[in-house]
Amino acid sequence: MNGPARFEGPKKAAPKKPTNVSLSIALVGEAKKLGINVSEACQAGLAAEVKKAREAAWLEENRAAIEASNEYVRKHGLPLARYRLF
Repeated sequence: MNGPARFEGPKKAAPKKPTNVSLSIALVGEAKKLGINVSEACQAGLAAEVKKAREAAWLEENRAAIEASNEYVRKHGLPLARYRLF
């Protein structure tokens, strides 16, 4: 996928940007009671959402090529099928 650098997820040495988020008071209280680092949990959740959105965007950008490849295989079979040993 061309474009901006790929987000690889949280890194220990990566600089952080202070950000305001609104979270449920009860949820934050429960997280703190359980010893969950709210900032790290938010970052992990955001990283997962970014990954999911990038994957969806990649699939959409490449949908035509994927469909063309699948159609070729439906019509002609796998290109190297004759060399398969199973």
